[in-house]
Amino acid sequence: MFVLKNGAVEKAGEARLSVFEHGFMYGLGQFETFRVYDGHPFLLDEHMLRLERGLLEMNIQWTYDRTLVQAQIKKVLSANNWNNAYVRFNVSAGPGPLGLDQGQYDHPEVIIYAKPLEECTGVHLLPKKGQILETKRNTPESEVRLKSHHYFNSILGKNEIRGLSGTEGLFLTKEGYVAEGIVSNIFWRKGTTLYTPAVKTGILPGITRKAVMLLAEKRGYYIREGCFSKEMLIEAEEAFVTNSIQEISPLLEIDKQTYPFHSGVSFELASDYAEARRSAWSFKDLL
Repeated sequence: MFVLKNGAVEKAGEARLSVFEHGFMYGLGQFETFRVYDGHPFLLDEHMLRLERGLLEMNIQWTYDRTLVQAQIKKVLSANNWNNAYVRFNVSAGPGPLGLDQGQYDHPEVIIYAKPLEECTGVHLLPKKGQILETKRNTPESEVRLKSHHYFNSILGKNEIRGLSGTEGLFLTKEGYVAEGIVSNIFWRKGTTLYTPAVKTGILPGITRKAVMLLAEKRGYYIREGCFSKEMLIEAEEAFVTNSIQEISPLLEIDKQTYPFHSGVSFELASDYAEARRSAWSFKDLL
């Protein structure tokens, strides 16, 4: 397997970082994961602009250039001879002095990882079971949760469902509100209203989450964001989780409360998502 490190293709096992790299030492780094469909990185603009905004908070100097980023992604995929792939685009602070540095990081490490995925030509649905976690969702380190290197809270949640295949752990906040999945955002439906936790609950403002909201609104669903109890989720008519790799995953059950798996909003939105996935660069393409 090959990775792209600062623009150069390297064998994954031979790529090296400094022991003084501040992404390693202090967690100063962020990443985006997204799918490439038949050579097209879906919603690339939105992923990269979120990355750029978050890096600015960390004083890491990096500016999104679509032409350059697209060429870099193509380069690593060509090296691996893949056309459909999971891509992790990682930018970390780079090496610095021992100790916390308040200055700007002008020479970040940019690493692109990838792994192959099967070609996805039609509607893709991966049904799962949901399990409410005992571990509470931690509060974000800044006003809005960043997709940073700080993942221990998610690992604790993952440990709770160890051995349970096809299960997504669902976090509550310390106040008892529904938050998000370990690696996903969550939605549920009652009538023609779709509910999803608000960003102020401390969730990651997911790119796929926003895309699904736009597609649902086009279908006439009312989107309600807020602070919702576990009971509201359990009493839903249907529920599903979203992320950029698995797309839309209907939940068959949550803590033994079952949901029908035959039709509904998740099927409708998965169909709309399938139509968009080969062409959309940003949210405006979904409107």
